[in-house]
Amino acid sequence: MKKYLKGHQHETEHPEDLDIRIDPSDPTTIPKFVDPLAIPMIAVPMIQRDSAGREELLYHINMWEAKHKFHRYFPYTTIWGYNGTYPGPTLEVPKDVTVNVKWENKLPKKHILPVDHTLHGTMDTPDVRTVVHLHGANVEADSDGHPEAWFSRDNKYVGQKYTRDYYEYTNHQAGCTLWYHDHALGITRLNVYAGLAGFYLIRDFLEERLNLPRGPYEIPIMIQDKSFNKDGSLFYPDNATPPVENPIPSTPSFFFGNTVVVNGKLWPYLEVEPRKYRFRLLNASNLRAYELKLSNDGVFYQIGTDLGFMHHTVTINSFILEPAERMDLIIDFSAYKGQEIILQNIAQAPPSPGMEVIMKFKVGEMVTCPDTSSIPKELMPYHKIEPELAAKERTMHLDETTDHYGRALHLLNDKMWDAPATEKPQLDTIEIWHLVNHFDFPHPIHIHLVHFEILGRKPFTEEDFDECGNYKFKPECLTPPLPYEEGPKDVVRTEPGQVTSVIMHFKEHVGDYVWHCHILEHEDNDMMRPLVVESN
Repeated sequence: MKKYLKGHQHETEHPEDLDIRIDPSDPTTIPKFVDPLAIPMIAVPMIQRDSAGREELLYHINMWEAKHKFHRYFPYTTIWGYNGTYPGPTLEVPKDVTVNVKWENKLPKKHILPVDHTLHGTMDTPDVRTVVHLHGANVEADSDGHPEAWFSRDNKYVGQKYTRDYYEYTNHQAGCTLWYHDHALGITRLNVYAGLAGFYLIRDFLEERLNLPRGPYEIPIMIQDKSFNKDGSLFYPDNATPPVENPIPSTPSFFFGNTVVVNGKLWPYLEVEPRKYRFRLLNASNLRAYELKLSNDGVFYQIGTDLGFMHHTVTINSFILEPAERMDLIIDFSAYKGQEIILQNIAQAPPSPGMEVIMKFKVGEMVTCPDTSSIPKELMPYHKIEPELAAKERTMHLDETTDHYGRALHLLNDKMWDAPATEKPQLDTIEIWHLVNHFDFPHPIHIHLVHFEILGRKPFTEEDFDECGNYKFKPECLTPPLPYEEGPKDVVRTEPGQVTSVIMHFKEHVGDYVWHCHILEHEDNDMMRPLVVESN
């Protein structure tokens, strides 16, 4: 694709004045901050009543192939989207009001990205399979989106765990920022990268009492990295260059995109008034972590983590957001009238031109109405889980081997996906898991169904384990979680060379769930294990 413009892309927001060549495959040629931030549409439910007369909400959401404009000067790109949009529509639901969703696969039979047929779940199944996981939901097992509950177009073929057409979400949990995304065994990385992701917000009465910014002053922000071919189509490697003995396509262990996509737009801008705004940030990237900071050294007022409000508001200057982590925060723009502020990414791993910036805030001179919102000091009266109540401790080793092709294989406790389940907590019991990262890079670990609290971290040596490999837990030796990790979580960053201890209470539901690394390339290639919650 060729498009000639005049000027210099870093000095103007009007590419009509530029004299450069726009090549979607080369991020250095792509002008930044030329598209406004898109706000995902809100899904509209049908309202019905259950047998007791209680209100229930019903959604019908299709997965379609569609055309999407990532950048003003790009051609249309083929994507997969919920209801044909990327990101998918946002579901806003009240706490404790049941939601039923019929997710329908209307996608083509052939994938738009290269499918590796050597991975679990891909060898003898349709190329295009989907299942929706509501990430962070307290939900019955048959509505969790189990990787083997997949279904093909029009449910012609279904996986062995598929049992129901309508997923039921009771929303029996605190108000928080959830997100829904594909979770089909062996192709999650491809389906999410193609566009199958969206926000799911639970509202509660505490949120109303806190008097937070709301309406147009509350904005969800989904961050992903992507790469493009010269014609503007999505690029994902098939590992065919240079030729190797591996099968082709062959999934990579690591894939970093070279552009930043925010709510479906490349490096967008947002016009804001000089007032307080609430932002719900989500890292929906396959692999890349971000360390976010404001270019004017302004502060973030953090009010929530993955699964709800913190005890107290935390003032921070920067924070790391691993894949699937969420951050609920407020930025007060009232002192920045007329300024332009960049949301920066100061974690360059690996270094790549343009990845040091996420988006721009353009602060106006006046407000359209008075700002009466608050930044509360105390949020959720929070009662931590007492480690002394734990019925069981588990030591989980994050390690690596090679498969029969000689490819790197990242595993949990040296077991592959189809090995018999070893994590079988009892209903209504508390457990402590010690996540031992033997790698030289972080892994974000996600545990379905439960929320957990991070107890802390500690560098480990051989002396920290007994003869069976179990961690000798000494709470007093832990480094406490970072200030912005103090709250209910469902994803934790496990630091290399350290053991990360988390505590959780398995309550309300039994059945088949999973836990896994949320680096999607690792999840698809066996860094995922069954989790079976058993009744007493």
